[in-house]
Amino acid sequence: MKLHYAPHTISVAVAIALEEVGTPYQAVHVDFAAAQQTTSTYHKINPKGRVPALETPDGILTETGALLEYVAPGLVPENAFAAGRMRELMYYLASTMHVNHAHKMRGSRWASAQSSFDDMAGKVAENMATSCAYLEEELEMLPFPSGNGQVVSDFYLYVVLSWLSGDGVDIADFPILQDFQHRMNTRRSVQAVFEKGML
Repeated sequence: MKLHYAPHTISVAVAIALEEVGTPYQAVHVDFAAAQQTTSTYHKINPKGRVPALETPDGILTETGALLEYVAPGLVPENAFAAGRMRELMYYLASTMHVNHAHKMRGSRWASAQSSFDDMAGKVAENMATSCAYLEEELEMLPFPSGNGQVVSDFYLYVVLSWLSGDGVDIADFPILQDFQHRMNTRRSVQAVFEKGML
């Protein structure tokens, strides 16, 4: 398989999952600084101009949550309710926390005026901290262990938490999230993506 990714983006969660389950893959760096994601060549792979995109034997898949479940189906809880709670967490990360983070540098997705960009960027730390406060309570209520690489949402959450320092949030203010991050740091899959310069 071939994973199209950009360093420090959510696409790295898919790389961690691939490392976790031991699936060989080729990592293809999409150079955002050179706007490679906007080229017609890349749009043939992912017309949305985003990462990740995964070339599989059956075709190309996009969207992080879908890719995580595709590459590591054994890391989705068998119990329907637990699987639903896992997806609930991932959808929250995708639809709320990732958007909060994107307001720092991607304001042009939602507005046109520089003043709007500035206003959105000014709220990033507050909004990310609010999301962290929610997650701090949420993790203790999940019907499956988190932070041990046993569910695919672990990889998604881990990468999102890697953005906090740059967003002006100190993870030490959220001890449950910090403990999750520390446990994930010890996983060989996480260390492998660091060694490859992906995070």
